[in-house]
Amino acid sequence: MSHLKTRSIQSAKRVAACLLFVLPYVQTLAQAQSTYPTKPIRMIVPLAAGSAVDNAARIVTQKMSQNMGQSIVIENIAGAAGAIGADRVAKSAPDGYTIGGFNDSIMTMLPNLQSKMGWDIVKDFEPVSLVATVEWGLVVHNEAPFRSAADVITAAKAAPGKLNYGSGGNGSPQHIAAALFAASAGIQMTHVPYKGATQAAVGVAGGDVPMAFQGLATVNSLIKAGKLRLIGVTTTKPLAQFPEVPTVSASGLAGFEFSSWFAVMAPAGTPKDIVNRLNAEIVKALADPDVRTSLIAQGLTPRGSSATELGVATKEQLAKYSRLIKQAGITAE
Repeated sequence: MSHLKTRSIQSAKRVAACLLFVLPYVQTLAQAQSTYPTKPIRMIVPLAAGSAVDNAARIVTQKMSQNMGQSIVIENIAGAAGAIGADRVAKSAPDGYTIGGFNDSIMTMLPNLQSKMGWDIVKDFEPVSLVATVEWGLVVHNEAPFRSAADVITAAKAAPGKLNYGSGGNGSPQHIAAALFAASAGIQMTHVPYKGATQAAVGVAGGDVPMAFQGLATVNSLIKAGKLRLIGVTTTKPLAQFPEVPTVSASGLAGFEFSSWFAVMAPAGTPKDIVNRLNAEIVKALADPDVRTSLIAQGLTPRGSSATELGVATKEQLAKYSRLIKQAGITAE
């Protein structure tokens, strides 16, 4: 009995010694997380400045910064349809001070087009929140002869492969939207990739390519300035901000719909309470009337979600685009 008692005492001493070593670290971590953020947060947007996601990120993070008392700095790291910037987020410290502002192209289209990437959207990221959906449209150069989606289809059928369209790069949502449109309409068009959605929009405005599918947040200012003509929206119903513009479905290709989203992701392993804090701040910012008005004016629909809901939506969207991309025969070229 005395031997057992001695062993119990020794064991208890070892546990106590471990606790003396571990507790300060746990307390420091808990304190750091409870006071988060204590320094500026960096949001990496893997897309060009002026893109739909970039515009939305700046609107939402400005309100978040005001509410949180810390600045959120947007860093645009474009290239490879968003893969480079996403890789930077995936490999950042999971401490809540580097997060990603992604579109669903990066999250659910690109993984279905490229077999070799340095990250996995499910394994290497923590979902934070869906922020907004981006409404899309078909825009053309002002001197292009097209007045509707039907005109585009007719022209493409008359000269297969001769009609060019611009995009933000191979595997970008502009590429996917146009490729799905072509596959659904049974036409052939030639893809002209740019280094970002903004550059593609400028290419159409300048007449380098005659048309493109674009997120309206990217081309809104060009449309209002009369440098681009919007001939169709890819929603199920006409949009309030462009009531005179018909849907692509009603003006050339029945049943065609396309939209994308803007979501916030964090590196895998980011503490749950930090993810929850970021989620709460995003939802709070989206409830602000001025934020909502600004997003809607840019062609976005404010959303907000739980982290779990975003995770489920990501997996569902991955499966959806896997089917669509295979059916349409889309490749990253």
